[in-house]
Amino acid sequence: MSKVDIILPAYNCEKYIVEAIDSVVDQSYKDWKLIIIDDGSTDLTNNLIKNYLNDKRISLKRLKKNKGQGFCRNFALRYSKSKYVAFIDADDIWLKEKLKRQIDLMSDLNLSFTYTNYSSFREINGKKRINKNIVLPESFNFDQFIKNTSICTSAMIVEREKVGFARFLNISSCDDYLFKCKLLKNCNLAKKVGENLTLYRISSNSIQSSRIKNLYWVWHVNKHYNHLGLFKNILSVLYISINSIKKYGFK
Repeated sequence: MSKVDIILPAYNCEKYIVEAIDSVVDQSYKDWKLIIIDDGSTDLTNNLIKNYLNDKRISLKRLKKNKGQGFCRNFALRYSKSKYVAFIDADDIWLKEKLKRQIDLMSDLNLSFTYTNYSSFREINGKKRINKNIVLPESFNFDQFIKNTSICTSAMIVEREKVGFARFLNISSCDDYLFKCKLLKNCNLAKKVGENLTLYRISSNSIQSSRIKNLYWVWHVNKHYNHLGLFKNILSVLYISINSIKKYGFK
């Protein structure tokens, strides 16, 4: 059994999927299993993934119909047996030392939840251009996170035992927000690995590209799942808006 299961949902991402998988395969830390869920892709995504299946650490599960990213992650969690669980989106990239740095720190300090700094980037005419280097606070608890949702899903690793019954909402935006809130309630605290080890791609369909929609779903999750009162919910949305502008600007 591997020490860390990596969950990768994939849907019509033929332009990016190879780079994402390669960034996992190239990790200096080798004791991992990659669980890829093809969410009913209609392009070449599935064929490209199949090229990696000679590596016994990589498995592919294909859905007949598109179910959404949240469903795929929850589906993959059923197959997770390792001590730790990590996530990578099909258009994101890990730097080579990402897993090693986090797992070493988690093992040494007995941590349940860690994350890294990351760089947001855009790809223009085949060239990657860094939008901004995101430097996160040294730690987050639940009350801090609902004001600053800066933990990137592709940048985090969590102890599987602490996942418990936490699952991703299968909604069109903010599907990972409630999951992280639940993790922080289970773990009490998330700690940062003090390096920039993740590249987060900003695309036309990313959450940051539809900010109003994102804030609506934050409000919805806060009200119906986090059970925040009106005043605390307003503060949450206000602070998240400010922090989003600081990270990505007005565009």
